[in-house]
Amino acid sequence: MNKLAIITGGTKGIGKALVEKFASQGFDILTCARNTSDLESLKSTICELNKDVQIVTCVADLSTKKGREVILETYKTLNRTVDVLVNNAGLFVVGQIHNEAEGVLENQIQTNLMSAYDISRGIIPGMISKKVGTIFNICSTASIVPYVSGGSYCISKFALLGMTKVLREEMKEHNIRVTAVLPGATLTASWEGVDLPKERFMKPEDVADAIWGVYNLSNQTVVEELLLRPQLGDI
Repeated sequence: MNKLAIITGGTKGIGKALVEKFASQGFDILTCARNTSDLESLKSTICELNKDVQIVTCVADLSTKKGREVILETYKTLNRTVDVLVNNAGLFVVGQIHNEAEGVLENQIQTNLMSAYDISRGIIPGMISKKVGTIFNICSTASIVPYVSGGSYCISKFALLGMTKVLREEMKEHNIRVTAVLPGATLTASWEGVDLPKERFMKPEDVADAIWGVYNLSNQTVVEELLLRPQLGDI
């Protein structure tokens, strides 16, 4: 039986690149997004390129508790344990703490932090039972370097990095590896409309390749933080 990877937010950017990478390496995939047509297109493409893998999708808005329950309930129907969990789903809203719209902080905390928290809690018991598993939380360089116009996004990503560090300590004794991934500017939908050449950004596929490399280290080694930036530095 193939190994199973759960990758949230799998239809765009880094998430899509991760789905493509892990499927190409023989993993079955469970992923989610908010748009049905995007999920159907992704599933069709992955199945066409990878005949021996299964891809299961579900429509879920991970900014809500109900949406997070949807993906966990879908996972339960598979009756399998998870080898790799990638908490990738995220939201970026431009703003500053003193002037951003009411509710922006709450929405980004729910999407960027609570989705990873709730889904990890739902998946980890199965990993503990097998004494094996790897969790990647997609943080950001905004997790370590605050910037103007980052506002609540920076707050949520700082919090996600903190959660990842705590989870790493908790999972040591269970032989479960936990890695915080901190990508800088990556050519994703978050940067649409920005007047910069694409060469100024990292490729989502490069981030996915780096994560795949970390996963393939022996179980004796964990990369606690994977920091990636464009060659010319932050934007």
